[in-house]
Parts: sequence; structure tokens; C-alpha cells
Amino acid sequence: MELHIQNLTKEYRRGKRAIGDLSLEISDGMFGLLGPNGAGKTTLMKILVTLLEPTAGAVTYGGLQLGKNNQEIRRLLGYLPQEYGLYPSLTARELLNYMATLHGNSDRLHWRGRIESVLEEVHLNDMSDQRVGGFSGGMRQRLGIAQALLNDPKLLIVDEPTAGLDPEERVRFRNLLGQLSGNRIVILSTHIVDDISSSCDDMALLDEGRIYYRGRPSDFIQSAEGFVWSTTVAPAQVSTIETTYQVISAVRRRDGVNLRILAKPEVVAGLSNVRPVEPTLEDAYIWMMKQKPAHEVVL
Repeated sequence: MELHIQNLTKEYRRGKRAIGDLSLEISDGMFGLLGPNGAGKTTLMKILVTLLEPTAGAVTYGGLQLGKNNQEIRRLLGYLPQEYGLYPSLTARELLNYMATLHGNSDRLHWRGRIESVLEEVHLNDMSDQRVGGFSGGMRQRLGIAQALLNDPKLLIVDEPTAGLDPEERVRFRNLLGQLSGNRIVILSTHIVDDISSSCDDMALLDEGRIYYRGRPSDFIQSAEGFVWSTTVAPAQVSTIETTYQVISAVRRRDGVNLRILAKPEVVAGLSNVRPVEPTLEDAYIWMMKQKPAHEVVL
């Protein structure tokens, strides 16, 4: 299935734009939507899952059109929002049974088999009879994915799914999403750069409701080539350098403080012992955000 977004716009009161003339085409696999908080990511996700109506533009899902075929579209969707509630007194299996009834299909044998399948898919089958209130953050997110997978969606959308998880849970969750993306579109919306670099072969950078980059993460990294530098200075020099240069990390070492700096070559020409280093996705993200033109602030 392919998802086509054409000239999408969402305006709120007083003409404030959350999404502005946005166009994307996404096919099967893992797609990363990267952007800071307030970039318009959640607004876009809510439009895609039919919870918000766009002001203008068109969205089609394999021939189905948003606004005309919403019921059919919902049958294709799985959604894990940024914030969602679980019933802590229910077990994981009981919760999924309840969610299955909301889909309106009375075939109990079908749902029973499907529930067991998704519990195994998200590695919760051994904890399925435990109460949700005792789950860790990572287990709760995996259960959230399980409910989103109940209808075997062709498009799975997850909004900031690793926020608040510890590093080990974050890795497990990213690996799970990667496994799920083989025969469906998985859209991972996040402000966490590592989530994109570790999981996605295709991505877009969204800010102020606009796309500033679309392509492979590896190509995005190359956009910062020649603008990332390293130097080691005395501790007393750090504050002075920070007022002049974009310092993105400072690490104290025996021989001084190692600084990682983002700048054009002519800007760092006055620094001693400065050398170019290979950029990371985080470097490219900060560099791109620094270089992009200013636009209207998004609510």
C-alpha cells in the first residue's frame, strides 16, 4: 500500500497554521518523521488517522480518500498515540479482549486467535495474565502496539513511542517496530534522533508544519559534511567559545575539554587545533534546524 499526502494544510483559529502545504509519498517499510516538539507531527498523525479534518489538501490510502472513505480507512489503520490510557486493573489479555469488542466483529474465535498472535508478536505472551498496572513503561508501550495490531493494519502510526523509556526498553521497542514493518507502512513520529538513525531507511524532517528534508538518513547526515569540528581547549576557554560558536557537546578529559562544534569552515578558521570530524544524524539535525529559514510559529 502507498500513502499519498498532497498539499495538506491545517489551520486553527486566527489563521495559525499547524501544517502548511505538506506533500509526502510513503510506501511499505519504516518511515521516520523527525522534528522538535511543536513541529506539527502530532497534528499530522491525527489527520492521518481521521481524528482531525484538514483545512485543505488530499490524503489517499491505496485509492481510498480521506474525508470520503474514512470508515474503510480506519479498518486499515493501527495507531499508538503519544498519550493513551490503559485500565490498570485488567490483565493484558482482558484489555485486548475489550479492545477487540470495539472493532465490532462478533467472531470470538477469530479475535481469540488474533489476540494470542499479537501478544506473541510483541513478546507479552508470558505476561498476558498480569495486571497492566504492574507493567513497566516498555511493557505498556508494547501492549499499546498490540492493541494497534489487532486488526492487522496496513498502516501503523506511532507517535513519540519511546519518550520516557529507559535505553534498554527503547532499543527493544525500536527493534519490535522494525520487525513489524516488513509488509506494512510504519510511521515513527519522534523528536529523538536515535530512534530514526537506528530504525529507518526513509525519513523526513518536519518543523513549523513544513518538510525541510526528505530522503535516506545517510544522505541527511552527509548534508552536515564539512561543518562538524572537534577541538580541545582549556576549561577556562569553554564559556568564551560557547558565546561565539555552536557547541553541541563538551566532554572533560585529562588534557582539557573536548568540544564538538557546528560551523562553516571560515568561521572556525581562528580556532587552534581544530579538525573536521564525521557528522552524525544528530549533527545533521541541529545543522539543518540552524540553517532553515524562519517561518510562522506553529501552535
